[in-house]
Amino acid sequence: MVSKPRLALGMLVLAALAAGLLALLISLDVGAFWAKTLPLAFLAGGAAVAQSLGLFNKPSKD
Repeated sequence: MVSKPRLALGMLVLAALAAGLLALLISLDVGAFWAKTLPLAFLAGGAAVAQSLGLFNKPSKD
């Protein structure tokens, strides 16, 4: 089962990092394709890695 607070906090952290990546890409004056693609890929990849590591799962109450 997915923990909603962990998911919200994790996605908030990933969104903040993606915004920082976007700001960095804009300051480096990269093309529009990279400025659109890399932050979205970072969000999707980060969420997939976090889910596979079990960071969003509720701890069991055993």
